[in-house]
Amino acid sequence: MKILLDEMYAGLKEYFETLSYEVLTTEEAGLKIAKDRDIVEYAGKNNLILVTQYRKPAELAELLGVKCVYVSNLMIAKLVDQSIKENFPK
Repeated sequence: MKILLDEMYAGLKEYFETLSYEVLTTEEAGLKIAKDRDIVEYAGKNNLILVTQYRKPAELAELLGVKCVYVSNLMIAKLVDQSIKENFPK
């Protein structure tokens, strides 16, 4: 499976590669200062799953039928809450 990491997640590339993903960052793809639509279209044309924390490209991806994982603050809060409860029970 191939993923495209939006700029805020570029530092996670090595982790995803360790998990056996083929990974490309927006910077590596020449999209460092690209518009959201350009990033989404690149992901779609190259059959990549876009991973982003921004709502707009996630919504554009949905409209264009591009695979996308939107990592919202709510998602992060739920994961942290779950980890706290599992690792530090009362």
